[in-house]
This record gives sequence, C-alpha cells and structure tokens, in this order.
Amino acid sequence: MRPVKRKKQHQMRTIADLKIGERAFVKAFRQVDLSLKLLEMGCLPGEEIMLDFIAPFGDPLGIQVNGYCLAMRKDEAATVLVEDSI
Repeated sequence: MRPVKRKKQHQMRTIADLKIGERAFVKAFRQVDLSLKLLEMGCLPGEEIMLDFIAPFGDPLGIQVNGYCLAMRKDEAATVLVEDSI
C-alpha cells in the first residue's frame, strides 16, 4: 500500500509572527473586544499592514497601517490573524 499524501495545513499567522519589514493583509480577529478598538483605528480586514519595529525586549510592536504607525503589545498582536501579501 502507498502512503497517503496529506496536504500541508496552512496555519494562520498573526501580526506577532511577522518579521520586520514583512507585509500582510489583516484577515480576522480572535478577540471581539480588542477587534473593536483596532477597527476604530483603521486596522480593518483586507487592509495591508507592515511590521515596522519590535522594541528591544520584544514588546511593543509597531505596524504601519493606513499611513500611520500603530504600536501594540505582543499579546494583542497575537490576536490579529493575517494572510501573506502578494
């Protein structure tokens, strides 16, 4: 019998998984209460973001979104699902 080839499961990444300079599109939010705050600041699903900086101890992170820099804690960034930019 031949082994069954399985498709690689594409794990969703978050803003916290990005490297400096990497671009991605906001896909969804894991936390409803935090999502409202981010939506009000222009971090909308479908919006392209870029990781601008990571502070020396890894927190906070800064992203470019809608023409401005938005700083957020790493645990907040881990709640924003992204998909790779083309």
